[in-house]
Amino acid sequence: MLFRSTKLAGVRLIDLEPVDDDRGFFARTFCTRELAAEGLETAFVQHSISYTIRAGSLRGMHFQRAPHEEVKLLRCIRGAIHDVLIDIRPDSPTFMKWEAYELTAANRRQLYVPAGLAHGFQTLAPDTEVSYLISAFYAPQAAAGIRHDDPSFAISWPLPAADISAKDRSWPDFRNLA
Repeated sequence: MLFRSTKLAGVRLIDLEPVDDDRGFFARTFCTRELAAEGLETAFVQHSISYTIRAGSLRGMHFQRAPHEEVKLLRCIRGAIHDVLIDIRPDSPTFMKWEAYELTAANRRQLYVPAGLAHGFQTLAPDTEVSYLISAFYAPQAAAGIRHDDPSFAISWPLPAADISAKDRSWPDFRNLA
């Protein structure tokens, strides 16, 4: 696995190193030794998947409040997404910054998301699936979010926002989070 730093503190893009032969290839998508060598979380207690029917659908911006923050290792396994992270860690050098990453089934790129970032994505293709390894058990009482169109961040989405859940439409602006 090839680890690349991003503009956001602690976030890594991970490219696979396929070993090819005439049948196709084999590649490692997770290795505790390699993640630990990068100083990254290696203990994941959940493996989840999301499936989204239509292109343009938007999920997010989600995070878990302390003490239930989550580290995520995610990959688009079918279709394509425009994945967005917002750094909401007050002590981070990239606090209040956001960055987007294109993850597709074709590029097989993975995204390592440290605890303390809000996460969301917009589907770029129909019938898109995203696979997540998650470091903490889901705690419904700690679930929180920020609206996808919060003026504090002015996130650029590639498609008109569609199919947003009522819950995701109702998140407060960041400046109003208590």
